Amino acid sequence: MNYLYGGIFLFVVLFLINVLFSYQNKHIDPDFGATLKYQIYALPLFLIANMLIGYGIKFGFKAVHNLTFVLLTSKGMEVIIAVLMGYLFFKEAPT
Repeated sequence: MNYLYGGIFLFVVLFLINVLFSYQNKHIDPDFGATLKYQIYALPLFLIANMLIGYGIKFGFKAVHNLTFVLLTSKGMEVIIAVLMGYLFFKEAPT
């Protein structure tokens, strides 16, 4: 069960963080005031994401007893999600 919890938490949180930053990059004006306002509104979501990262790594470590493997797996997930966000928000595809 720890595999499932760790994988789901990490995937959801990495997806959430990438959506938040992709949305900011595409739709929020880059001036300081608009960016600060968006970051303040998004702060609760970043707090949730930070908590879920901790739990995802904790459950992943309990499942495999190897922190290096858990962190490398999460980075692999992040790369896949980043490619997906690039396509969804910016219509970019890796070449």
